Amino acid sequence: MCEDDHHGVGRRALFVTGAAAALTSGSVSFPSEAADAAQASETRTVRGTLPTGSPDFVYLPVEVPSGVREIRVAYTYERPPVPAGTAGNALDIGVFDQHGTELGGRGFRGWSGGARTEFFIRADDATPGYLPGPVREGTWHIALGPYTVAPQGLAYEVTITLTYGEPGETLKPVYPPSRARGRGRAWYRGDCHLHSWYSDGRRTPAEIAALARAAGLDFINSSDHNTHSAHAHWADQAGPHPDGELLILLGEEVTTRNGHVVALGTDPGTFVDWRYRARDNRFGKYARRIRRAGGLVVPAHPHATCVGCNWKFGFGEADAVEVWNGAYGPDDEVSLADWDGMLVASVREGRGDAESGRGRDWIPAMGNSDAHRDPDPVGTPQTVVLADELSREAIQEGIRAGRSYVAESKAVSLSFSATGPKGEHADIGGRLRVDRDDPVTVRLEVSGTPRCTVRLVTDQGVLHTSAVLPVAGSGTVEWRTTAQYAAYVRAEVRHEAAAGPLPGALAAFTNPVFLGR
Repeated sequence: MCEDDHHGVGRRALFVTGAAAALTSGSVSFPSEAADAAQASETRTVRGTLPTGSPDFVYLPVEVPSGVREIRVAYTYERPPVPAGTAGNALDIGVFDQHGTELGGRGFRGWSGGARTEFFIRADDATPGYLPGPVREGTWHIALGPYTVAPQGLAYEVTITLTYGEPGETLKPVYPPSRARGRGRAWYRGDCHLHSWYSDGRRTPAEIAALARAAGLDFINSSDHNTHSAHAHWADQAGPHPDGELLILLGEEVTTRNGHVVALGTDPGTFVDWRYRARDNRFGKYARRIRRAGGLVVPAHPHATCVGCNWKFGFGEADAVEVWNGAYGPDDEVSLADWDGMLVASVREGRGDAESGRGRDWIPAMGNSDAHRDPDPVGTPQTVVLADELSREAIQEGIRAGRSYVAESKAVSLSFSATGPKGEHADIGGRLRVDRDDPVTVRLEVSGTPRCTVRLVTDQGVLHTSAVLPVAGSGTVEWRTTAQYAAYVRAEVRHEAAAGPLPGALAAFTNPVFLGR
């Protein structure tokens, strides 16, 4: 074993390539004659310290000779005590191969963030989060991501082991189909923000699929942090099943330092880079990358309070926004209010028309569980989408058009519509085309929400509140208005409020019905 000290590496030259600042340290070399000597393996250890204010990414180049069968990397770092209110050390890790570290390039081979302390890659297998394939000769880069750095600095140790030998066979990936047997045009339930053990989750794809079926879901979306390595491990969970077919969409939670975005339903094997901040003005490029790959751009938990979780890229590129994330809390309430403000802006600017064919005139809302591990429930909440069939394209089209509502569980069902004086009719996400003074009847039918209150919300605010629903949890609410009085109407079903000024937690809410021509 050889050891290299890179103390003070954080003070070396910075290389800024139009994205978040990155630093490249001196390279780690393995002698090319090692393979010729038929050594089984060889190890190098690198130590260094990153100061506060370090760049977002630090790259450790590794010169990989020919004849390598496997690369294995382990790392540790110090976690000194810090004063209350001060961030401690947190160090993420990943790797790029001989194709380099260019932003959006071909070099990505895996990322585990802070979820694992070691990983390996070889042709026929890899640690979850990493992509199997040959370990080819060239300069590889261990990517370190100092998420937060304590005042004392972040002292780390990285150990790289190369094992020599025949590379083994690279298996061709198999992906789940983009269509499942559904019920024709119907309401389909889904959860599009889920984490497996291919990032920082603790569940296998099989366990997630079983929980999804138990939660009454028809579709899910694979959304592991900053890696698409799970895509090739979902095929076995699709197809015929006693509890019904499950449509499995493929994606990624693109986890930047300025917020997270779900790439929903991308082409199999699509990698979306995350190494940029809002100030780099790069997000538009990667939002377009998601859409070119057939996916939707969905900012996740925009007002979450964890470091780096709050959404700072704006909503100009969003196809939908995740208003409700997991167990309903204060950050979701803020997200709901923020989204309602965007609806008001859309009608003020004359853009609130889901049927115009322009797709993004207003931004629909959705809800997902963001489940990682037990006891996180899959499908709480779930987005219920009206789609022509159970296919990737149809589900995405329904989400993009706002033909959906969000429910806390499979027990909750609702129907929400508006009718005009001459039989005009519009459902969730649609527009009721009536004159400004025409009488409009808004109707909500809901079940599975015992002891809940219904609120009807317009661009003016909450204009109607119903009595508490009975213990059976079913009821019908009607309200009469005009397009002059309400540019849109959406429904909220809320649990009983605790003492205090805040309303109760959501049991369900709808996307709006727009009123007027």
